[in-house]
Amino acid sequence: MANVAITGYGDNLTIDGVRIGDLTPHQHGKIEKQKSGNNYSPLEDVVVSHVKDSSTLVVRKPNPDDVSKYIEEELIDGLCCYSAVNQGQLNQTLVDAVIKHLSEEKLPTVPRSIRHKYMSAFLMAATEITGMDRVVPKVAGVEAPELMFKLSRRWGYRVKGIPKDEAIVVGARGNFHGRSMTAISLSDDPDAYNDFGPKVPGIELVEYNNIDALKELFEAKGDRIASYLVEPIQGEAGVIVPNDDYWPQVAELCKKHNILLAMDEVQTGFARTGANFAHQLFGVKPDLMGCGKAAGGGILPVSFVAGSNEVIGVLTPGSEGSTFGGYPLGTVVATYAIKVMEDENLAEKARIGGEQLMSRFNDMQAKFPDKVKEVRGKGLLTAFEMHNEPNLNGHTVSVELLKRGVYAKETHHSTVKVAPALTISADQIDRIADAIDDVIGSL
Repeated sequence: MANVAITGYGDNLTIDGVRIGDLTPHQHGKIEKQKSGNNYSPLEDVVVSHVKDSSTLVVRKPNPDDVSKYIEEELIDGLCCYSAVNQGQLNQTLVDAVIKHLSEEKLPTVPRSIRHKYMSAFLMAATEITGMDRVVPKVAGVEAPELMFKLSRRWGYRVKGIPKDEAIVVGARGNFHGRSMTAISLSDDPDAYNDFGPKVPGIELVEYNNIDALKELFEAKGDRIASYLVEPIQGEAGVIVPNDDYWPQVAELCKKHNILLAMDEVQTGFARTGANFAHQLFGVKPDLMGCGKAAGGGILPVSFVAGSNEVIGVLTPGSEGSTFGGYPLGTVVATYAIKVMEDENLAEKARIGGEQLMSRFNDMQAKFPDKVKEVRGKGLLTAFEMHNEPNLNGHTVSVELLKRGVYAKETHHSTVKVAPALTISADQIDRIADAIDDVIGSL
């Protein structure tokens, strides 16, 4: 039987005699390529070590003078763990809450088959902040749209009266809901679904931000459509912001045809777009809303689905569950993630910071119209799209930004998304914009 010897902490964490603090970026990359599934393609020659402040990472890069060693540099975090760290890296309120509840309150770990007192705190805070009747806690972000999909179907059968096994859930083209089988069945991205079929049945896709296409589909098949499951702003697609009148018209169509509006706010929620939840920007309220990412404040994976009594009320014991969905530490972190969002007025910070960043992006587009095709964003969920030319490569931009002390990442070939922590300073925003401007000018 194989044994493994594990000792130490931090740089002194040692696995079978190999001290993590001694590994070079090249060695880290070699271990990952040999021993991990090839599901991500991380930026090469950079390894995150620790945090300096809420928006600054300390990273290790190859030492130009000695390949067997590394150097450490600061890196402004312009990605924010795909909007999971809206509250900032190691937010002190969240860290204090975790430490206090583990060390002083002796927080237990128990499943949902027995009640714990922190669940009540989370449920009261989450229903209040979302304005919804009920909340179902989960863990990974993808579990939120997964549960909304299940709820849509059951509501469709038990409340709307759709014939058994004929329910349709409508998704939007260009969507991203995660990598579960349901999520990739909703996707039209071949990289997500190739050779993972057959897809989950009962799904139809419609063009995003096209009210006429949605109306046509609802009129043709509305009696069997349970929900329109959709992002209020498409994040992974490149921050696609719909027309101002799109969501009010969608809400009216859903009401007319008795179809649920289920919004995936995993990336757009928790103040990212300049409102606590992006649907509030458009003056609508969904029947179901899924949250994740920043619901755990970058400390733990936490997600949940919030919704009306009529919809979430279709759940019965055994029809849904999760060992760590709503466990004590998760509910404490989620409660304090809400507290930070409110106490630190993160939505207003996102609005102000977003205006600053978008102003810089607009200036950049005016300066380089032959390179920058479009800039898009709400709050601090922003992106710039370059013209589809060989030299205007999003990955090249990401690599060049690293050299200038900024971490951002491309989405698709020619679009780069910038979504820093909502606690980022005005000076750090300018430093991100300066670096991007410099990179675009060099292409």
